[in-house]
Amino acid sequence: MDDASELISLLDLEVIELDMFRGHTPEHETRRIFGGQVVAQALTAAYRTIQGRICHSLHSYFIRPGDPKVPILFKVERGRDGGTFSTRRVIAIQHGKQIFNLAASFQTPEEGFEHQIDMPPAPAPDGLLNEEQLRAQAGMNHEGGRRVWPIEVRPVDPPHYGSKAPLSPAYNVWFRATGRLTTDVALNQCVLAYASDMTLLDASLRPHSVEWNSGRLQVASLDHALWFHRPSDLTDWHLFVQDSPSASGGRGFNRGDIFNRDGRLIASAAQEALIRYR
Repeated sequence: MDDASELISLLDLEVIELDMFRGHTPEHETRRIFGGQVVAQALTAAYRTIQGRICHSLHSYFIRPGDPKVPILFKVERGRDGGTFSTRRVIAIQHGKQIFNLAASFQTPEEGFEHQIDMPPAPAPDGLLNEEQLRAQAGMNHEGGRRVWPIEVRPVDPPHYGSKAPLSPAYNVWFRATGRLTTDVALNQCVLAYASDMTLLDASLRPHSVEWNSGRLQVASLDHALWFHRPSDLTDWHLFVQDSPSASGGRGFNRGDIFNRDGRLIASAAQEALIRYR
């Protein structure tokens, strides 16, 4: 998958029955399904049951590794459609078992109080190298079998590949979709959900001088939460400001704020991830 058009195709779920949908994984994915894909597809499934309302938050759990060789069944449960808000629960199933579940809340757009934190200073993305270029520069292969993504990521403070020097538990990156998207708010939110799982757990690894190529490192997203504050165009650059306040018990806690290029706070994220040596 190397273009946003392929990501859009991935989000074009097949209707199976009322409130039931089927999603697929790119054919070249062989190990396990990328977590951001399942989050984005589950949010897409929930949106298929919503009219005139926009997602403002989602909370999800990764239960089992996804099998890329078989489709994913998404079952949507309609919690409530109130005067302003709607709630949905989505269960993702493979081999007869839950691999993931998501709860999302949607709101009719309205005006209200507004404030936000300031975007921290950061160099513009245009002069930075992306992740693939940085790995090539360090003579590293794609870690974990990573392919070319539909999201381009350019780290502000890139990891020192091959170095054992610890870094601060913070990681800022610019990212954007690599192809054209429509202005549809729901589509851009689903793409944002996909992208938000790409780098978030990295913040919790930076202080620990992990051995990426040892084959011993085990990492996986355990849960994922997103709050959507404002609509945005994901074909333009966004700054993902990430930090990890704590790691313990084989888990790293990560959080992040996503700003558009104009400094508007678009979304916030939080995630706990499994981080340990086997």
